[in-house]
Amino acid sequence: MEVLKLIAVFAAIILILRMKRPLWLALCCGALATVALYGLSPLETLRLAVRSVLSADTLILVSNIYLITFLQRMMEHMGHLELAQKSLSGLFNNRRVNASVAPMFVGLLPSPGAIFIAGSMVNNACEDHLPVEDRAFIASYFRHISESFMPTYAFILFGCQLSGVPVNAFVLGMIPMVALLILLGYWFELRRLPKDTGVPPSDNRRQDMRDLIQSIWSIAAVIALILAFDLPVCIAILLVIVVYFFVNRFTLSMVRPYIISSFEPNIIVNTFILMIFRNLLTAAGVIEKLPVFFEGLPIPAFVVFFLIFFCCTMIAGSTATITLCTPLAFATIPSGGLPLMVLLMSCTYAAMQISPAHICLFLCCDYFKISIGSLIKKTLPVIIAFYLILFPYYFLLNLFFS
Repeated sequence: MEVLKLIAVFAAIILILRMKRPLWLALCCGALATVALYGLSPLETLRLAVRSVLSADTLILVSNIYLITFLQRMMEHMGHLELAQKSLSGLFNNRRVNASVAPMFVGLLPSPGAIFIAGSMVNNACEDHLPVEDRAFIASYFRHISESFMPTYAFILFGCQLSGVPVNAFVLGMIPMVALLILLGYWFELRRLPKDTGVPPSDNRRQDMRDLIQSIWSIAAVIALILAFDLPVCIAILLVIVVYFFVNRFTLSMVRPYIISSFEPNIIVNTFILMIFRNLLTAAGVIEKLPVFFEGLPIPAFVVFFLIFFCCTMIAGSTATITLCTPLAFATIPSGGLPLMVLLMSCTYAAMQISPAHICLFLCCDYFKISIGSLIKKTLPVIIAFYLILFPYYFLLNLFFS
């Protein structure tokens, strides 16, 4: 029964999106369906909605999106995003490299707003050689590859801490899967992009390297501040914005328009509604009830937890899933170790790329002006292929560590 209710909630969202209605309306319908099907009282729903909007996590998320957009505006003003593309072309003279390497580097920045910078770079690299849906997929897919293993992301640290698997061991164990992600992205989409940039090869790669450093030092500085000093993302971005302001000799009159333009109401509203929807599902006890359903199935324990992690990620996102389900998984399979950690974290990462709970997907769709359905349709075959290879890799790791 609980699974049928959950299917009905997501069916309501899909139906509204297929009617080409706005995303906020689809999420509102999903939230209302959750309230009705799970019997949440109006007063409880109102309290949860207010707490969701005013929670520290939501406000920090909105601040991160705003600040990264502000930094993007400043970089565009200085021509640094275009310069980064030109310097990459000078170094490699390959559109495919430009469209993949730049988003992967930007993806080291753990902020949903990073998709805007990645999207701009992918648009510059692809131009009109690929349809907009393909460009959106490339930006979203390659921007998120670093999220599968980099300890700049909180859910990676949570997973390692809760499972007892050292971070460095996890990173090493994930390297083959990261290589697989790059290969799948190339095979399914990137190889369709012509290599030729239309410009002659550079005769001064040293200058190209200097230009690349000049154009992306601000993003590199944010990443360094997070990794070296464990600063919150919003503080790191704010500090870099201040330094960027003085280094590039901005004036207050130059940045004043960005104060307003960096605040995009459509994105902010969608973010608030998405957080309300996620918290309503959590309050309905869906995550706690799913393990009971899957544990009754006649399948191996590692497959049970694979399904639990997949479904919970689709509902509540990676951080909630890792925090709530990892202790249960490793208590049930105490010898799981690194192989189980790689399986479950890879499952969670891949599920996030097609999850309605993933704010980055909605931001990407908003940037490229496409529907969430078209992006998921592009991404789904890659995720299926990834899962098909993930299980043999899990068995191989088990053989190695046994």
